[in-house]
Parts: sequence; structure tokens; C-alpha cells
Amino acid sequence: MMTASSTSLIQRVCAVPLARAARTRAMAAASMNLSTITTAPKSTDPQVLLGLSEPELQQLAIDFSQQGYRGKQLHHLIYKRKIKDIQDFSQVPLAFRNELLEAGWKVGRSPIYQSVTAADGTVKLLIKLEDNRLIETVGIPVKDEKGVMRLTACISSQVGCPLRCSFCATGKGGFSRNLKRHEIVEQVLAIEEIFSHRVTNVVFMGMGEPMMNLKVVLEAHQCLNKDIQIGQRMITISTVGVPNTIKRLASHKLQSTLAVSLHAPNQKLRETIVPSAKAYPLSALMRDCRDYFTETGRRVSFEYALLAGVNDAVDHAVELAELLHEWGRGSHVNLIPFNPIEGSEYKRPSKKAVQAFAAALENNKVTVSTRQTRGLDADAACGQLRNKFQKSPLPVDSDNLQTEEDAAVAVALLFKAGGGLHHLLSLVVERYSLYMKCVVQKTAFTCTDAEGWGDIFRVADIAVMLDIYSSRRHKIIALSPPHGFTKRRKNGHFAIEDS
Repeated sequence: MMTASSTSLIQRVCAVPLARAARTRAMAAASMNLSTITTAPKSTDPQVLLGLSEPELQQLAIDFSQQGYRGKQLHHLIYKRKIKDIQDFSQVPLAFRNELLEAGWKVGRSPIYQSVTAADGTVKLLIKLEDNRLIETVGIPVKDEKGVMRLTACISSQVGCPLRCSFCATGKGGFSRNLKRHEIVEQVLAIEEIFSHRVTNVVFMGMGEPMMNLKVVLEAHQCLNKDIQIGQRMITISTVGVPNTIKRLASHKLQSTLAVSLHAPNQKLRETIVPSAKAYPLSALMRDCRDYFTETGRRVSFEYALLAGVNDAVDHAVELAELLHEWGRGSHVNLIPFNPIEGSEYKRPSKKAVQAFAAALENNKVTVSTRQTRGLDADAACGQLRNKFQKSPLPVDSDNLQTEEDAAVAVALLFKAGGGLHHLLSLVVERYSLYMKCVVQKTAFTCTDAEGWGDIFRVADIAVMLDIYSSRRHKIIALSPPHGFTKRRKNGHFAIEDS
């Protein structure tokens, strides 16, 4: 999308360099020769450098009457040094920088609007896009037994999601638009900057359905592989299933993993969990998965969210095994115990139920793994990504959300002296100090919005953590609706009192 300021700049610049630059982008896009979905918007922004390959950047430099090696410099500055503003390209001549700016070019990086760190080190970023909408991306650090860190970026492909899976927070928040190529790529760069570490793995499991933005996802995949140099086998593309798209993906013969969100062993149950399954029967989905394996030689991974009392019985596991054996060999099932979300009636199954389900699959010769929950206390776990500005943009005239009412959003806890809560509350203060002002007193605790976020879901996070870890004699009442309590607002505060 081109802003009014960019348009006015373009109108002031001479036609020849601009035409050459636009022609460079057009030729690059044509050379991609990727499959597309007719409903998807144009994937390229003709004024954005991020997403261009080194040869494309070299051609751009030549079109601006520069030597080709200037394109290599641009590539290094964008992808290695992660410079966000063309004016900061100090290795590039000032005249070239000015010409790029006058022609409406920009790097294409967006600011980080909010960052939340979970106790396990997982970081969730809210990135503010050009149209003031927010997307969420998650960095998940894991160290192996030798102390080597694997950093996984869980990235979004859409602003929101139109499929509305019943257990997923993103779908409940509504859908706005597909992401552009640079908006996908920049999420990985942002995670690398936050951790000061290279991203080793990428999973398209954030906000949105990747297959409904397939052309752009494939373009971003190529950039992540070729320009950021993340191996194809280290990239996973996840889908709940969109008709005809698995075949299109298979035609590209990528070495990346296809993860299909199954969540049920039969069509009737799947329709209750995944509404879009009505348009894409389970038999058709499984046939496409079998054909994908035949064409690519790559094993399909099946994601299965375990919902207590819904799809987590041993009988469901046996039925799932039969389904997988019917449609081919070499399947792998990744079990995902449900992660709580606001407004959901679903519950997380017990550890015993998860183990019994996994054992039933293994007994029926199906390879299975159980995903370790990460980022739960930061709403960064699988199925929890959602923000109230994925459907409607932030106010155009503000950089943050603070209002007089928002600033008053707070947690207040009264407790008995000597009740053993001080240590816990100190941990709360440490964890939330970046964006909440928390104060521990002798018999009271308050936590107030410090950075203008004003989000009752963050308040609920703190309240629920206190409820879980405090003793029964300090039971908390008056929480946000997802946890079964009545939300009560008094003088701009959410009161949480000792019972």
C-alpha cells in the first residue's frame, strides 16, 4: 500500500530512474513464477527493499546509475546488519540514498509496539504495521544438552485469521488482510534482534492461515532461505487445510515440512472443532496429504490439539491411527495440549490423558511427540495469539494506546500479613515491570498500566497467575471471564481481593 506522502515524493522525481526501478521490481516478480490464490492481493510493494534478493538489489543499483556492487552493499545492510532506515546506510553514497528516498523507496521494517517475556524465556512481539494494525510473532529459545541454543521464530502470515477454529484465539479476534512479503520476513529479523542470535528454525504457525496467502508465503520462504540463509528443512508451513493449496505447494517440491492441523479422527468431530472442514472433507484432505508425500518425498506432520473431554479419549487415538494407516505410511503426529484462551469453553487435558493418548498411538505404530508448552504466561503459546487491533487499526494519531481510562486498569490484591505471598508477588513485579507498574506492600499488592497498554487481558494474566500459585486461604475472586470469574470494575480498577 502506498501512502500519500510516498505518492507526492514520486510525483516530484524524474521519470527515468523511477521507471527503471519499477521495471526492476516487475521483472523480479515475474521471475518468481509462483502459484497464486485468486483471492490474494498483490504481494509486492514496489517501494520496499526488504524481500528483494541480492541480484534484484544489484539491478536496482544499476537502474539508479550506480555500480552493481552497491546492490551487494544494500543486501548486507538490510539482512546482515538489519539497518532500518535508508539514511543510515552509511556505506552507500549520500546521493544514492537521497535518490532512493526521493523515488519513494524504504527498507520496509516496522516498529515493535510491545514486547512480553515469559518465565521460560519465550518472547512475544507485537509489531505495528504501516496501516497501524498489529501482528504477533514469537521467539522460542531452547538449549540442548550441550548448551547450544536453537531459536525458533513462530511467524504470522495474515492480520488475524478468517477460518475461526473453535480453540484458537486468533480466529476469535477477526480477520483484516494478508501480510505482504516484507511484513512476514521482518518478523524473523525482529526476533534475531531481540535475542541477539540467529534464528535457526521458522514455523508459519502464528496468526493466520498460510495457505490463504500462499503466493506471498512462498516468496517470503524464498527470502528466508536464500537471503537470511535459513535452511529449507528448518522451515515448517502449517495449515488447517484449504482446498487445492496442498497440491500447489507440492508442485514447488520444497524441502520444508508441511504440518496439517487435524484435531479430530473423523469428519463429524472435525467439523465441530474446525468449521472450515465442512468445505474440505477429511477424506479429500488426507488424499491431498498422501499425494503430497508421493510427489515430494517429505513426510507430513499432523498437528492434533488435545481438548479435554472432546477429542482426547484413547478411542480417538485408535481411530486416528486407523485413519493415518488407511491413507499412507510415514505419518507423524504432534500432540498439542490445549492452551487456555479468553472466552473458550475448552479445557486442557490432564497429563495422564495426554500420556494415554500418545501411548495408544505408539501401540498402533504411529510416531508421536508431545509439544512442550512455551510462553503460556505471556499468551504466546500455540493457539493464544490474538490482539484487539488485528481487526481494527490503532488510532492513526497515536503511537500508544494510553488514555485516562486505560491508565487506570489495574490489579489490586489484599492479603493477610505473613501469608507467604511476598515472594510470589516479587516475581510478578520482576516479570511485568517492563509494561506494568507493580508495587508490593505489607498487606496489599497493586499492578497498574505503566506504558499505556491498558489491556485487561494482561491484567487477567497476572490475576490468574496469583490464583494458580497462591494458597486456598488467599483465593482470588473477580477475574476476567475466561477463568470463570465475574469481571468487576470499580473506580477504573479491577479488584482482586482476599477471600
